[in-house]
Amino acid sequence: MAHPIAAITATAGYVPEYVLKNKELEGMVATNDDWIQSRTGIQERRILKGIGKGTSDMGAEAVRQLLTKQSLQASDIDLLICATVTPDHPFPSTANIICDKVGIRNIGSFDISAACSGFVYALTVARQFIEAGNAQRIIVVGADKMSSIINYNDRATCVLFGDGAGAVLVEKSENGLGIVDSLLKSDGAGRQYLYQKAGGSAYPATQESVAAKEHFVYQDGRNVFKHAVNGMATISQEIMQRNQLQSTQIDWFVPHQANKRIIDMVAKRLDLSEQQLMLNIQQFGNTTAATIPLCLWQWENQLKKEDKLILTAFGGGFTWGAIYLKWAY
Repeated sequence: MAHPIAAITATAGYVPEYVLKNKELEGMVATNDDWIQSRTGIQERRILKGIGKGTSDMGAEAVRQLLTKQSLQASDIDLLICATVTPDHPFPSTANIICDKVGIRNIGSFDISAACSGFVYALTVARQFIEAGNAQRIIVVGADKMSSIINYNDRATCVLFGDGAGAVLVEKSENGLGIVDSLLKSDGAGRQYLYQKAGGSAYPATQESVAAKEHFVYQDGRNVFKHAVNGMATISQEIMQRNQLQSTQIDWFVPHQANKRIIDMVAKRLDLSEQQLMLNIQQFGNTTAATIPLCLWQWENQLKKEDKLILTAFGGGFTWGAIYLKWAY
């Protein structure tokens, strides 16, 4: 009997209506459109507005679209995993809240926190459930409301991030196509370069922590840039070598959308052309766990059955990972 394979069988996505363009940022912080585009490749990003609106609202909308698209009922789903670093609350999990908002009951649901690598981590976990026979249909959500933890007086971070959510349906493959291989790695020594200091158990919220703006993202851009390029390039090379893949055999390279210069340098090291890259950073900026599923959603109509894809990401922690899959539909 053939070993079961987990496959993405549908995609969905949601981005908020409000568009924050580079020109608007010029009035908020010392920057300009030319600088932002030349340094990051970003032209605009989406921001979730509204009192009480959180990551779960975007994730729930993506899940609703996915269910409608596949003519599925809430009762058809066995497990929901949400990758996020901006949960609605410390607990319950955002996955739990998404399930409630879309009417999914009595199933397992949990969050994964691996920063920008979250979706790759979550999809790898979903694969294990499918291949072990413990679930038939899993929804994996990557969603972040980064605007909730960004200091819009900090030029180093506020130009980079946006809000959004993507979701994929993962099922047992009926045609032998799907996730072929995956690799996950981390190095906690890198946490000093990209983190949110306050709000956790080590540094609970206080008047002093709020005044010191310690609840916002801190990033040492130079160190993150260097490690991101090396991490994504090296792990992509490793997964390609493990599966005897040449760069010319890759139909689509789907990198985390952190910075266009990072993507370009990774692509150069892998000898990939611009035509092989999925890019939406110019539209949405860095949506953290949502970047890869949003790319898959936007490119879905261009994907062909049996296309070979490499997904890769690098995030705070440090965390990084890669997945090799054959498109199943």
